[in-house]
Amino acid sequence: MNVKFWDKKAETKEPKKKKSFAREWGDAILFAVVAASLIRWATFEAYTIPTPSMEKSLLVGDFLFVSKLHYGPRTPITPLQVPLTHQTIWGTNIPSYSEAIQLEPHRLPGFSEVKRNDVVVFNYPTEDYHPADLRTNYIKRAIGLPGDSLQIKDLQVYIDGKPIENPEKLQYRYILVPEMQLSQKFFQDRNINLDGVQLIEGGYMVDATPELAKEMAALDFMKEVILYKDIPGNAEAAVFPQIPSRLKWNKDNYGPIYIPQEGATVNITGESLPFYERVILKYERNENAEVRDGKLFINGKEVTQYTFKQDYYFMMGDNRHNSLDSRYWGFVPEDHIVGKAVMIWMSTNPEGGLFDKIRWSRLFNTIK
Repeated sequence: MNVKFWDKKAETKEPKKKKSFAREWGDAILFAVVAASLIRWATFEAYTIPTPSMEKSLLVGDFLFVSKLHYGPRTPITPLQVPLTHQTIWGTNIPSYSEAIQLEPHRLPGFSEVKRNDVVVFNYPTEDYHPADLRTNYIKRAIGLPGDSLQIKDLQVYIDGKPIENPEKLQYRYILVPEMQLSQKFFQDRNINLDGVQLIEGGYMVDATPELAKEMAALDFMKEVILYKDIPGNAEAAVFPQIPSRLKWNKDNYGPIYIPQEGATVNITGESLPFYERVILKYERNENAEVRDGKLFINGKEVTQYTFKQDYYFMMGDNRHNSLDSRYWGFVPEDHIVGKAVMIWMSTNPEGGLFDKIRWSRLFNTIK
């Protein structure tokens, strides 16, 4: 008996539709945005130097690469954000994020910890009107580490009672008293930032390294070069923790102050509370913490001891007399650390002309 099987019909495949021009471009742009966002979040990000607070180590107009790999990238605290933006949408004042969702911060493993004298980018901690991970980026040098006792005596920083090594290109403020009027070229030839030159009675006030100050003092037409510094006991109201009636501190004579360390416990008294009040109320994520009549309360109960939940750092600019830093607004929490500045990839001189706009000697320099 012959059995006839059903013949299988040959399948006919429909030709694959070719993507439209718009679809191809859309896919390419989406891929580029996702890839750039991942690189920016997890590896390196470009920053620029807008102020002279780190001169002469970093100059206004320097463009940097900041490594997220050294300390480990942070997981986003504010996930609802337009990609590749920070605070606002490009060219507008429209916020680029929503605070509808706020996540607990975490940090992926890095291959290094913050070391003393590292140049660090971080979120400005007292900027309460933005979420912690979208606060303005600052760049300073890590001078005090968690658990340190820091003090400044006559300009010199001491850690645990011992003087530390100063950055190579540290600057202070000096008064120049010349026999004649100084030209703009005089300052430019010595790489003195013109925006920082102040005309005062009898001379000029400038920011300079001690070496440059010594060179200018040796000029025939220079009567005197005076280091402009505060004296011990002269209280500066603006310095942290802003209690000049009790603490006679200033930017050149400061402390001692203990820098909080994760797991360390401090006694909370009327004297110690001003140092750690903001840490406990703002940075430690204590939901029911408040200060009443000079006392700390958490969940309605008075607290006389407190154990810190994360590490903190004391940041200072290398341009010591022209830097708003931890001397004025206190500690930087670990979860505000963005990354380590590692290299200058471009540098433009705001005061330069057509042929000297780019500082060629600074290109691809590592940051020390």
